[in-house]
Amino acid sequence: MPLSEHEQKLLEQLERQLHEDDPKFANSMGSDPGRSWSTRHIVIGVLATLAGVLLLLVGVSLQNIFVGVLGFVVMGAGVYFATMRSVAAGKAKAGGHGRKSKGKSSFMNSLEERWDERRRGEP
Repeated sequence: MPLSEHEQKLLEQLERQLHEDDPKFANSMGSDPGRSWSTRHIVIGVLATLAGVLLLLVGVSLQNIFVGVLGFVVMGAGVYFATMRSVAAGKAKAGGHGRKSKGKSSFMNSLEERWDERRRGEP
């Protein structure tokens, strides 16, 4: 079920507030719009993973530990490369990392007011 316009606006406000309050945590959660999935990374990573699996199987069938370990390393590197996010080209981060305490407090006040109104309306 898609979000309503009001819910989407609230979600965007919460995301902006998270980026302003704790940008390090927001970036670690992967919600940074400047980072995106790259089709090239996924395709190359999947191909490398398949090559690693084949090397691993060849190493096991030949009973060669070195080839098996090499296959496992290539397989792990392929998975890592496929799940990496790349920085989108041409997108620079906007400046202005200053906190807006007035906007934050009014936003939180409006949420608290809505919560109180809902609580009053229930039996």
